[in-house]
Amino acid sequence: MFNTQSDYALNKLDKDAIVCPSATGVHIRLTREDFASEEEFLYWKELSDSDYHKRELAGWNDSRNLSLETQRDCPLMSAEDIVFAPYLAAEQAEQRRRLLEQVRRCLTEKQYRRLCLYYLEGKTEAEIAVVEGISQQCVSRSLIAGAKIVEKFFS
Repeated sequence: MFNTQSDYALNKLDKDAIVCPSATGVHIRLTREDFASEEEFLYWKELSDSDYHKRELAGWNDSRNLSLETQRDCPLMSAEDIVFAPYLAAEQAEQRRRLLEQVRRCLTEKQYRRLCLYYLEGKTEAEIAVVEGISQQCVSRSLIAGAKIVEKFFS
């Protein structure tokens, strides 16, 4: 069904203006007089018709626009959050690095290596045993002991 109130229809049907939606709901009309020349007006008119048509074909419509009240309640990042995001991410990465270093100091080199292989790289106990040339039971005991130390560290 053809929606005569869509942005595309309003713009296409008004041959003497480019019709643009506004935040207030009242459409803005840019007429030939708003442009330096007839050619410039026709260029932008054709471009706007094409753009609105693509949007309509893609299923965009006015009902997807959010009111200011709705936007106020949306969990969007503030300008400050956007500006500070890289600094916060760097700070969090540094905190993770320090924490990991503290955990590493609590474990033996073998326990740390085996826990990393098991939990971070997703290797099985059997795969770790083959790589290190030891029994699977040895790897299992090492992982259990290392996990207990890490659990104790975080409690």
